[in-house]
Amino acid sequence: MGEVELVPREYGYVVIVLVLYCFLNFWMGAQVGRARKKYNVPYPTMYASAADNKDANLFNCVQRGHQNSIEMMPMFFLLMALGGIRHPVIAASLGVGYSVSRFFYFKGYSTGDPKKRLSIGKYGFLATLGLMICTISCGVGLLTA
Repeated sequence: MGEVELVPREYGYVVIVLVLYCFLNFWMGAQVGRARKKYNVPYPTMYASAADNKDANLFNCVQRGHQNSIEMMPMFFLLMALGGIRHPVIAASLGVGYSVSRFFYFKGYSTGDPKKRLSIGKYGFLATLGLMICTISCGVGLLTA
């Protein structure tokens, strides 16, 4: 009797992309730590006040770039993990696209001009839409199997 495959072998790509995104998240967190020192924003202050800090906007943009990425992370991870069951290569490819767009989203936001987050960062929304389609396809496939 052969082994039953719970997930396709290519699901390994999904796993690798998820771990790569974790490294990106650690890097963004480190950038916030550097910005804390550079702009003198001590812990546990989440956002700097313009009344207390002339560089508040610069720090807050770095902080928001990371915070928004954290806010989106559960949805990204869930869609990758589930959509990748049926479409591992497509999901992993979309995950790489999402991760690259998140890097540029963060870099653009960190300039202090929030509009710059969307130059390349806006394409993360297309990757998310693609992952939603993969996940819907997985759910429908499970229901019709």
